[in-house]
Amino acid sequence: MANQVCSGAIISCSFGSAPSTLTILPVNMVNTSSMPAATIMDYTPLVNIMSFGTCSSPTNPTVAAATSAALGVLTPMPCIPATASPWTPGISDVAIGSLSALDDSSTCTCSYAGTISITSAGQVQTTVS
Repeated sequence: MANQVCSGAIISCSFGSAPSTLTILPVNMVNTSSMPAATIMDYTPLVNIMSFGTCSSPTNPTVAAATSAALGVLTPMPCIPATASPWTPGISDVAIGSLSALDDSSTCTCSYAGTISITSAGQVQTTVS
């Protein structure tokens, strides 16, 4: 069984140096374990998805430029998430408003080739399948 995700969930990026916290604004007015419940559309950079410390993806333009300046030595740079599409797959049979709810097995893709995953759902009382 998967856990429903809420504000405060711990997320990580495959190219990030540190975990981050998922922030869910209370616009849907639906809570799980007293925290705003997440949907697949909660993927906005620097609103829902914060920085993962530094980025080491060679497809990130700032990392590529710093690596080039360091004569080819991979040089991580500050992470600025670049998510452009919703979390997938979500929970298709659990809706918050008209949107699919988010479970802890969903992932989101960064435009710089990183995969963002959910390490901890932010709560363990509400499970979904």
